[in-house]
Amino acid sequence: MTLQKRIWDLIVLAIFVFAAAFATAPWFAFRALKAAAQYEDVQAIGELVDFPAVRRSLTGQLVADAPAAQPETPSIWRDPLSVFKKAIEPLAPPEPKVDRYLTVAGVSALTRGYAPGKAPPASAQDSTFGGQVKAAIQGPYPTIAYWDPNRVRIAVKRPDGSGRVTIFTFERTALFTWKLVHIRLPGDERQG
Repeated sequence: MTLQKRIWDLIVLAIFVFAAAFATAPWFAFRALKAAAQYEDVQAIGELVDFPAVRRSLTGQLVADAPAAQPETPSIWRDPLSVFKKAIEPLAPPEPKVDRYLTVAGVSALTRGYAPGKAPPASAQDSTFGGQVKAAIQGPYPTIAYWDPNRVRIAVKRPDGSGRVTIFTFERTALFTWKLVHIRLPGDERQG
């Protein structure tokens, strides 16, 4: 085999390895998020999640009258009675429904396929090799619901067999760096 042929083979192999790494990087980002949540690594979760974007997406799903759906604030020049009515309304903030999804336990439950607060504790899982193999065989398996070079959606089915699916949307921020920017909850958990 000539040197030129070997160099060509190495170039083709390098292109194949680069393409495979680029295509599977979002899946590895999801696995890293799942592992960071399982082991309560707050710093890693902070690097893998764009919290303001995820909070906005969950608020839009959980709050029926989200800020994006509210009408414009009344103007004293156009509607003075509405301004006074708004001024005397109680100023109680809405219940923070989003917070339970954005905790370490909430992210861990979502990545494992459960709703926050409904997941079995991690200590209840069998940590032996046989138990880990059994858990891997049972699933739930994250699947790629959508893939393009800049955005990937990963779907996780609920382990209870109900057919409910949570979808995680990752966005590329660098060549091999992906961040979670949106979580789409199953229809029966959404309020808005």
